[in-house]
Amino acid sequence: MSNRRLFSALGDLFTTFGSAVAASRAVEAGRKPRADDLQKLGMDPAIFNRIGRF
Repeated sequence: MSNRRLFSALGDLFTTFGSAVAASRAVEAGRKPRADDLQKLGMDPAIFNRIGRF
């Protein structure tokens, strides 16, 4: 694996982890997560908005 591919994979890992943290903090605070964060996690923001509270 070349250095470029390794650093790209690490960058993607940190980006995904950052999006997961940002989305979970938004949900815990009772706010809607950013659509960009949801898309990076493989979630459709429109469907996520339909989720109601318990």
